[in-house]
Order: sequence, then C-alpha cells, then structure tokens
Amino acid sequence: MHETAADLAALQELLDRSYAGAGPHMLRIHTPERRLSAEQMAERLTGMRLLALATVTADGRPIVGPVDGIFLRGAFHFGSAPDSLRFRHIRARPQVSATHLPGEELAVTVHGRATPVDVRAEDGAQLRQTLLDIYLPRYGDEWLEVLDGGAFARIDAERMFTFHLDEH
Repeated sequence: MHETAADLAALQELLDRSYAGAGPHMLRIHTPERRLSAEQMAERLTGMRLLALATVTADGRPIVGPVDGIFLRGAFHFGSAPDSLRFRHIRARPQVSATHLPGEELAVTVHGRATPVDVRAEDGAQLRQTLLDIYLPRYGDEWLEVLDGGAFARIDAERMFTFHLDEH
C-alpha cells in the first residue's frame, strides 16, 4: 500500500461524493455494507490489477480494451505504447472510464480524465519504481525497454464506485 493519510482522506471524500450523486438503481445495489472504504481499496488493489479501459473516438464512440492497472497514491495508473490508439484518443480526448472486475465479488469503477505521467521525470519516480517492483521480477531486464519506451497515465477521478461481496 503506497497511500498516505492525505491520499486516503482524499480518496474517501471522492467515494463519498460519488455515492452522494449516484442514482437510486446504483444505490439499491451498492448498499453501504457492499462498498469498500478508501483504506480497504488501497489494501486490495496492490500490484497489477487488470482494468477494462474505455477511451473515446473522434465521433464519440467508446472503445474498451484491457490494460495493466496500478493503483498508486489513490489513483489508477496504466501504460501503453505512445503510438497506440488508446494514447492517440487520450491526447485528443482525455475522458476515460475504467473498471477492475476480477469476478462478481469485487468491482471498482472510475470515471475521469487520463493525465500523462512521465516516469523519467521526478514527479513520475514513484510510479517508475512501483512498475519496476512489479514487472522486473516477472519479466526481467527486458521489461526495461517497455518501461523506457512506454507512455503512462493516471486517471484523475471525477467519480469512483466500489462494490464487494463477502466471500463465504
């Protein structure tokens, strides 16, 4: 878990604000006991978590594809190739939605804007180190080429929702 107390407070405020604006249908399903707190989210979303990420085409159509999601400092981060369709969309229209849905027992959905993160710059150093910690043991030094040639972004959330069912 990489979140500070301030990160967790901001994340909890986002979750509370998101649910305060949610519709009746969602609130019937996402009852308070089925929601994760900011701290519970940070504990569960360690390492790489697959996301279904939606970007927007020039004519307004959503395009969804899988990305490796890294939850860091209370926000999802992801990467791809700089020339990918995903990053071409983001450069023109940064609005994105993403869902982590490993099964019916857990869902985390975020809606917001993708903000580029330069993992070679000082403000991207923590993301870079987190990526190294996750991927170097798995793929070895060859993964450094992916890191150095990739494009990365953080989802600055405008709304975020969580859902979990206790496993019996």
